[in-house]
Amino acid sequence: MNTPLLRGSELRELETRHGDARPPLMERAGHAAAGYARQLLKGSRAPVLILAGPGNNGGDARVMARVLRQQGIAVALVGPGDAVPAGKYGLVVDGLFGIGLARPIQGAWAELVTRINAFPGPVLALDIPSGLDGDTGRVLGIAVRATHTLSFIGGKPGLYTLDGPDHCGEVSVVDLGLRLDGFPGALLSVDDFRSCLKPRPRNSHKGSFGSLAVIGGATGMTGAALLAGRAGLKLGAGRVFAGLLHALAVDPLQAELMLRSPDDALAQATTVVVGPGLGVSDAAMAILRRVAGADFPLVIDADALNLLAVRPVLAAHVARRSAATIITPHPAEAARLLATSVEAVQADRVGAALELAQHFKAHVALKGCGTVVAHPDGRWRINATGNPGLASGGSGDVLSGMAGALLAQGWSAAAALSAAVHLHGAAADELAARGDGPIGMTAGELISVARSQLNRLIHANA
Repeated sequence: MNTPLLRGSELRELETRHGDARPPLMERAGHAAAGYARQLLKGSRAPVLILAGPGNNGGDARVMARVLRQQGIAVALVGPGDAVPAGKYGLVVDGLFGIGLARPIQGAWAELVTRINAFPGPVLALDIPSGLDGDTGRVLGIAVRATHTLSFIGGKPGLYTLDGPDHCGEVSVVDLGLRLDGFPGALLSVDDFRSCLKPRPRNSHKGSFGSLAVIGGATGMTGAALLAGRAGLKLGAGRVFAGLLHALAVDPLQAELMLRSPDDALAQATTVVVGPGLGVSDAAMAILRRVAGADFPLVIDADALNLLAVRPVLAAHVARRSAATIITPHPAEAARLLATSVEAVQADRVGAALELAQHFKAHVALKGCGTVVAHPDGRWRINATGNPGLASGGSGDVLSGMAGALLAQGWSAAAALSAAVHLHGAAADELAARGDGPIGMTAGELISVARSQLNRLIHANA
């Protein structure tokens, strides 16, 4: 089941709706935090240092301190203006600001955060590490670097995207007994595409699984189109054509990949990926004009996105398409499409992805730490798989090829994009776990691992 992710306005709405809950939400949060702290202590009777700020987060921390004391655990509780006592602690608890922080941490508070970050043992953040924006994952001046975060009611998007993963450590979510139906945001999970994880009928042929065309590969950039094409093959498209602007005779590493001119590839395709290595020439623009109004499912990536950014009329054609559209921008491409800055996109990644989804009537993957997947109906997800090994050339081309392959096999655009993003990151995690990353991980290595993971998921779901 997906973990709900709640933005600040949604949390305030919930808290108002349940303001008369019995026991009160603060009491529930404090008890939950005390129980989690005992797990982290692992039976140790070492004292706990709890730092409680002036707001609701500090209130949760004070309830936690009271409960731990009642359970026989020594607690040093430090409030605003109190000196931090010296001593050895089994756990430090950050209950300073939580999601209520609206401005950068400065002065004495910043010094306190610095002291927390110097603690050599486990640090538990209540709700969200202080100094981290719960909606966006931006650091407000300075932020606590926790080893563990216990998020109340639901997860916060800022825990999983931008700077959040570098500050939150291991995240656990406790719902405090509240139902969270009807909210649009959640962590991306296998449940977002489980209905498509079906074994293939034995009576199948290559035409059963679609024909994918990858259009791109201008001079000096053929590798991008080949990577996307290889990903399309190994994620299950029945046939894959690489429509290259710069002609090649054969892909020496993947002979099954059929190399064609763009026109020939498009003539045989049921699904198209356009953009990997496409360039921004007049020929590239002509191709994009051709596919923008076509009635086949379309994945738009890389240079095709840059062309859309400078051709508003063409962008309007994409928004009016009747067939499914997927776009996979990185932050700089998203900024060009939205006529804004990279900083503005990164300052609200969820908002930017949702704006793109509405503007293009497309399913969007805004790539980066905590890739945001947004859909035209307003639903959004944040992907928690992946690692810095994905920050290498060609990684995005592999993602677009994977999404195209699943579209070609008849998956819905929402499911195809969700699965591609999840598998892309999960493949990187598997490679890193066996010592083949994150440093030096290459895009091509992701493809076979993602194929294995997809087959394992289908087998487990059968």
